[in-house]
Amino acid sequence: MASRYNAADIEAKWQQTWAEQGLDKTSEDSSKPKFYALSMFPYPSGNLHMGHVRNYTITDVIARVKRMQGYRVLHPMGWDAFGLPAENAAIDRGIHPAKWTLQNIAQMTQQLKELGLSYDWDREVATCKPDYYRWTQWIFLQFLEAGLAYQKEAAVNWDPIDQTVLANEQVDAEGRADRSGALVERKLLKQWFFKITDYADQLLADLDTLEGWPDRVKTMQANWIGKSTGARVTFTTENGEPIEIFTTRPDTLWGATFMVLSPEHPLVETLTTPDQADAVSTYQQEAASKSEIERTTDDREKTGVFTGGYAINPVNQHKIPIWIADYVLMDYGTGAIMAVPAHDQRDFDFATAFRLDIVQVVFPADAEAGDAAPLETAYTDSATGILQNSGPLNGLTVAEAKEKVIEVLEEKGVGTAQVNFRLRDWLISRQRYWGVPIPVIHCENCGAVPVPEADLPVILPEDVELSGRGGSPLSKLTDWVNVPCPNCGTPAKRETDTMDTFLDSSWYFLRYCDAKNDQQVFDSAKVNDWMAVDQYVGGIEHAILHLLYSRFFTKVLRDRHLYTVDEPFKRLLTQGMVQGITYKNPKTNKYVAPTDVVDKENPVDPNTGDKLEVFYEKMSKSKYNGVDPKQVLGKYGADTARMFILFKAPPEKDLEWDDADVEGQFRFLGRVWRLVNEYAETVGAGEQPSIVQADLSKEEKDLRRAIYTAVKEISEDIDGDYQFNTAVSEMMKLSNALTDAPCKTSPVYAEGIQILLKLLAPFAPHITEELWSTVGQAESVHYQSWPTVVEEALVVDEITLVIQIMGKTRGTIQAPAKATKDELQKLATESEVAQRFIAGKELKKVIVVPGKLVNFVMAK
Repeated sequence: MASRYNAADIEAKWQQTWAEQGLDKTSEDSSKPKFYALSMFPYPSGNLHMGHVRNYTITDVIARVKRMQGYRVLHPMGWDAFGLPAENAAIDRGIHPAKWTLQNIAQMTQQLKELGLSYDWDREVATCKPDYYRWTQWIFLQFLEAGLAYQKEAAVNWDPIDQTVLANEQVDAEGRADRSGALVERKLLKQWFFKITDYADQLLADLDTLEGWPDRVKTMQANWIGKSTGARVTFTTENGEPIEIFTTRPDTLWGATFMVLSPEHPLVETLTTPDQADAVSTYQQEAASKSEIERTTDDREKTGVFTGGYAINPVNQHKIPIWIADYVLMDYGTGAIMAVPAHDQRDFDFATAFRLDIVQVVFPADAEAGDAAPLETAYTDSATGILQNSGPLNGLTVAEAKEKVIEVLEEKGVGTAQVNFRLRDWLISRQRYWGVPIPVIHCENCGAVPVPEADLPVILPEDVELSGRGGSPLSKLTDWVNVPCPNCGTPAKRETDTMDTFLDSSWYFLRYCDAKNDQQVFDSAKVNDWMAVDQYVGGIEHAILHLLYSRFFTKVLRDRHLYTVDEPFKRLLTQGMVQGITYKNPKTNKYVAPTDVVDKENPVDPNTGDKLEVFYEKMSKSKYNGVDPKQVLGKYGADTARMFILFKAPPEKDLEWDDADVEGQFRFLGRVWRLVNEYAETVGAGEQPSIVQADLSKEEKDLRRAIYTAVKEISEDIDGDYQFNTAVSEMMKLSNALTDAPCKTSPVYAEGIQILLKLLAPFAPHITEELWSTVGQAESVHYQSWPTVVEEALVVDEITLVIQIMGKTRGTIQAPAKATKDELQKLATESEVAQRFIAGKELKKVIVVPGKLVNFVMAK
């Protein structure tokens, strides 16, 4: 009698064995095709959540299948280890960020190993370690040398009480600092930027080459880059000072009735008249306290102040007022816009609020000149509209007018055609401690001087006081800050900003190709060999920034001649969220923990008695709906957790956690356990004998057909869109076919047992390894070749033919699959089933449906 399936007995054993054998080390056999499988690496928070488990399990199955299919597979893991949470932990708990982070890495590494994930741990990277960030700094110097890194003043969130810069996530919905409660201000600081805008065209155009990416993600990136075609136009103040704007609707220039500048625009001070000075200054202070999101929200009330100054419209010489408004941002476009309220809804709302002129210049095609009624909303039809009140553009369509106006502007010397992008340069400076020090030294004589490559890494000092107050912690370390200039030797100061952590994650996939190289960032030949990543798996929340920055880095380093790869990721899978059952009181809007709900059929708030809403929502601590992976692994084991996650929903769809379905997968693995152990006990282990299809009995042929149907279906599910849920269903069917098969001593049955274990191995690696050894196999199941379809086994020799009398099924018979209609009719007529009903009776007709049925219709 076989023992019961107990995951705890086998999983730790095989994990240790695999580690000792080096089972998951990356093969260097260049005769094999390569496959690079990668999950987005995690922030080491200390504990895995179910979203992690799902992401990593999906990628692990892909990697394991590819190894069995004969690929050399690169499947690494690492840690996105710099960032604000570690710094906050240091402040709150009095523990150094490095110690907190490394403890979390150790804890999460153990959790990952308990899941049976086939990582090559020899290639592990942690972005907070000097052997990694040395090369992040080296890459920064590459950008600097290429003219793609520069400094300029930019607005930051400033806490006036703690006297420190805040990240966006440290500012609450009311615009207050999360620690001090102070109303956050916007303040200009000199900061470092990367010129991602230099690559805007490439980043947009090359989206068309990413055939393995979801259309949704490509659309999100295209919208973020935001290419628009229009004109750059120069207005002038009454004193002749130029104000440049960009517009996608230069055809409406004759309808521009006012201008709006950002409150931070450098011309505001000179434009503002004495009688408007107080109002403008007050408004500038109010705008400085608002976040960018607050300032640009479409549905908020429009605010603004007249400067007292005027501009001259270059096409008709009309004098138009200049306002400031916070919805115009200084670091987007030119920081100034022309306002055409008749044809832009935001301008229309602003003009209506402040009673500014509205002049319509585009009309419906059938409108008579001069007969338009006052507009109640902006007229934005640019497809069929006709220009009026527009001098040389009158009578033209919008499309014609856009071309004509460029000629007019260029003749006057006041404008030209231009392509603009919504994308802005990447601000990489962070006034924080726990990040990569920027390798620059500031010298009064030489300016910003790069740290010599030989002096890298610039080590992040550990003797630092973290309080969350008073600016960058690094700026207070005088011994670290004050250094001689590398160029001239005079006293100079280190840059005290650290890098945005998105830099760390924008090239880690390149380092995995040559993770232990201490002489160079990586070997170019190794990167050209392994890149691009064949399958990248991660959340949709990274669709824009991380993926865009990674594409940008890949192109810049290609242009620095470090490799020849154009794009980092061939295929992208954005897995759905893991959702838990959620209870919420609709009256108080408070969540209730499932453990506090006594009656799940009639859930009520234990404190108020109110009826609770019940729904599935993304797992979250604040909603009390999370499931701890440690508890699931402790009760069921890693294989069951993996199987449930793969079976419950297709990878790209959201997954609803259900304890009953987890139990169902546990029972399935238990059935496989009994099936294989009973086979081993009754038949015994041994080599797989050769099988001659023609010599098989009907039962053996039926079973072999079920075996290779499973191979065919599962292979298609895995090689296509990764439909792991239907693949698991096919395994269940195969398990049932083996259980029900009468020929348990046949070599076909032995073949089926071995193929079931091979098919199941990538999904449930521990139980299959144990059962593989149970049937006498010495070499790991994970070293076996993926089963291939035996076409002759799929051929149906016989069919089950249904016998009907007057349309009612009366029984079935077996018939040759290739029998003709006449042969089928003869077999059916002579069958015992039919003779019971038709013997001695007159037939009106016989209907034969080849491969399915024969229907006898009796004469009345």
